[in-house]
Amino acid sequence: MSYRLYYWTGLQGRGEFVRLCLEDAGAAYTDVAREEGDEVMTAFLEGNQEGALPFAPPFLTSGRLVIAQVANILQYLGPRHGLAPESESRRLYAHQLQLTITDLVAEVHDTHHPISTEQYYEDQRAEAKRRAKDFCESRIPKFLGYFEQVLERGGGKHPLREHSYVDLSLFQVMAGLDYAFPKTMARQNLPLLRELARRVADRPNIAAYLASERRVPFNTNGIFRHYPELDG
Repeated sequence: MSYRLYYWTGLQGRGEFVRLCLEDAGAAYTDVAREEGDEVMTAFLEGNQEGALPFAPPFLTSGRLVIAQVANILQYLGPRHGLAPESESRRLYAHQLQLTITDLVAEVHDTHHPISTEQYYEDQRAEAKRRAKDFCESRIPKFLGYFEQVLERGGGKHPLREHSYVDLSLFQVMAGLDYAFPKTMARQNLPLLRELARRVADRPNIAAYLASERRVPFNTNGIFRHYPELDG
């Protein structure tokens, strides 16, 4: 099976959660916009193609299927590539955890665009500073403290007692938050999450991907952005 992943060029964004899954699995895929340009997504987003209509990237095509939303894509890929538990209850739990990560990622985005995604960061700097202060003081400890507890309940190594797409997504969250909020993250006591992130980075396929040109560096166009004035 060969997949086609659609996401904007030049940034990791939400598409990176899907890339990490595909890379870890060693799955054949085409990062379509990077090879053919962002305009290739237009036909899908304007409803000029058959199949389900995505609201926004990322979305994945697999044969005639068109699958959008990160958690939904990972719920599809996980069982097909040994990155999800076998039992229904554990798969539902994996999806629940991924949806919680989705909530966290949305709050990260809103630290630099709290008013409108249509306005530049510079047009909402004061509001962003207030939003980021609450995020650093309250939300980071709450979300990451929860996932630290999830890891502890899972035996300390994996949220689901086995490697899954949730491990990969938590790696991306830790990497992104370390980039965006290094001072805040240095104050967090998260030994299990730190060790999980190290183990994921050392997985052969992930290590090769991180060292390759396919891994776009974090930058101030993505979700995880480092603005020193927001890192309290």
